[in-house]
Amino acid sequence: MKEQVLFIAPFKKLAEDAYLVIEERFSDKKDLFKVVEADLVEAEEVVKKYINDGIEVIVSRGGTASLLEKEVDIPMVYIQVTITDILQSLLELKKMPDNIGIAGFENMIYGVEEIAKILNTNFVEILISKAEEADMKINRAINRGIDFIVGDAISVKLAKKYGINGKFINSGKESIYRALQEALLIAKVRRQDEHKSEMIRTIIQKSHDGIIATNEENRISLFNPEAEKIFHRIKYEVLGKKVEDICSSINEKKLNEEEELLINIYNKQYLIKKSSIYVKDVNKGSIYSLQNISEMQKLERNIRKKLSSKGLVAKYSLEDTIGKSPACVKMKNKAKKYALTNSTILITGESGTGKEMLVQGIHNISDRAQGPFVALNCAALPENLLESELFGYVDGAFTGAKRGGRQGMFELAHGGTLFLDEIGEMPLSLQSRILRVLQEREVMPLGGESIIPIDVRIIAATNQNLSKMVEEGRFRSDLYYRLNILRIHMPTLAERKEDIPLLADKLLQKMQDINPNLKSITEEAKSFLSNCKWPGNIRQFVNMMERIMLLTDGDTITKQDVINAYEDDKEILTSNNNEKGIIESTEPINTVDKNLAQMEIELLRKVLVEENYNYTKAAKRLGIHRTTLWRKLKNK
Repeated sequence: MKEQVLFIAPFKKLAEDAYLVIEERFSDKKDLFKVVEADLVEAEEVVKKYINDGIEVIVSRGGTASLLEKEVDIPMVYIQVTITDILQSLLELKKMPDNIGIAGFENMIYGVEEIAKILNTNFVEILISKAEEADMKINRAINRGIDFIVGDAISVKLAKKYGINGKFINSGKESIYRALQEALLIAKVRRQDEHKSEMIRTIIQKSHDGIIATNEENRISLFNPEAEKIFHRIKYEVLGKKVEDICSSINEKKLNEEEELLINIYNKQYLIKKSSIYVKDVNKGSIYSLQNISEMQKLERNIRKKLSSKGLVAKYSLEDTIGKSPACVKMKNKAKKYALTNSTILITGESGTGKEMLVQGIHNISDRAQGPFVALNCAALPENLLESELFGYVDGAFTGAKRGGRQGMFELAHGGTLFLDEIGEMPLSLQSRILRVLQEREVMPLGGESIIPIDVRIIAATNQNLSKMVEEGRFRSDLYYRLNILRIHMPTLAERKEDIPLLADKLLQKMQDINPNLKSITEEAKSFLSNCKWPGNIRQFVNMMERIMLLTDGDTITKQDVINAYEDDKEILTSNNNEKGIIESTEPINTVDKNLAQMEIELLRKVLVEENYNYTKAAKRLGIHRTTLWRKLKNK
């Protein structure tokens, strides 16, 4: 272990006591200390030698400590001389001299007046401010009648020089211990500061951003390697210059605190930001950071690409939730407001209403848009697998566990959004763990022993009545209230019928590859679709449009194309349309003023209605092929 604390003892007794204290009180750290006996004259040379060896703190006392503090740039810890130490030295005298002078540096003879009161006597205080005046002050005190000196090593030596006796003031072991303890603490803080400084230096030097620091006069004091590349200048050319001298754009645009501006440097676009440095509310300068816009865009593309390769990207935007009906507009406005927060959202609504599409849209306009989007259907997995998917597991957590363990959905979603679909299907036993994650924002993998902090925005969705499930004891009330902070209800397609024509047009454009020949859909067909019943909501409508587009031969979807495509789904077509022009009557066919072709079509329709729009049964009854029946009705 490297020595950190140098103990300079001006006299032998102090060195011996220091060894004893280190052995008794710092036995497990004694390699951190170096004790050297050296007087005032020798001390400076000794210290210079050990500074080169990495000593971080010096411990000494009296004049030696005062001298070293001025001469070396290393923290100095004084061994305090207490009243007890001075009193002990006086009490050790067999006979108290008549005229005692207590001499030493200020840090040595503090509290002399208190000692005089205790012993009911008078002392002459001989205060030495610097080593050069010690001889003169001791000599003058003796000339004035002092016949005994109590003090530090220098004072006692000088007393003997002028023919009188003296007594060392020894530092007690407790004072030595406190000084050594303080020295270790200072050494620790210095190492921590050095570590932080080195860390900051490395961050600045290795940063992909250009970083410029200035002083109070806006003169450059730091210019990192990336800034050198941006401005085509080395730091020694710019240190001490004003920022505007190397970048006039900064001065021209009057960059304010925390404001971001785009500037052009050598035909490249940079985003520049200024942050002020305050020390005790006093402005000591500024930090300017410059980011290359092209590099930022490239980095963003790479992040999106990596997330996409893992399937952790939200594909839909809020604009993909199509609709201009009051119900849809209200829903989207709520979503936009909620996207600005990090609070948990509960989305309710029937199956097929587009809950996940809306959730992805919320994610993509939130502050978490650059983070992962992770979705999990709580009804798709059995309880044991659902738990491991959510929380992950460590190596060997259970039989069949993947070697090396696996991250759970919460970890994968760190910095982004976790969408828990069909939350009402989550087992009660897991609900308590989910609640804890929402409260503590931390997870523990299965079989693990350490807690992992997470930063995840939770959005849950359900097609069930959770409040009713709470009443029935099938869903935890505390979890329900934790989820139900922000709430969005998804309207059914029946509640937003006016959006169906718009949806039909958009889907026709979006799914053009299904039938490239299709160009449009008639208003009659859209009106017909608007009057159909859609229990499967948007999902069912999208599937229906795919079928119609696939089966339509011309370039325009007509009402009859819709009817023909859904021959086996009579319940949809008959819901609100009342057959809208489709013959329901079982009366005899009217032959008046009709040619054979018209009567044939009427017959075909009549049979089709009687067979509940089952083309197969109707064709069999008519004795023709199913395709022939479909073609004849289509080309009516």
